[in-house]
Amino acid sequence: YHEAVTNRILGDLAKLLAPRFMRLTAKFYVRGGIFTTVIAEHRKKGWTPAATVALPASGPQSSTR
Repeated sequence: YHEAVTNRILGDLAKLLAPRFMRLTAKFYVRGGIFTTVIAEHRKKGWTPAATVALPASGPQSSTR
C-alpha cells in the first residue's frame, strides 16, 4: 500500500511538473510505533546526472569569532 501511494504521488507530480529528475521520500508513521520510508525516483528518458564534484577538505575551524 505505501509503495503504491508513493508511486501514485510521484507519477502525478511528474506528469504535472515534467521534471528531468525527481526523488520523492515518503515517511509513513502508523499506529503501533511502526514506520515505513519509501523512496521513489523519476528520470526523464536520456537524462543522466551531472558528474560528482569533489570539494577539497577544509582545515579545522575555530569556534571563536
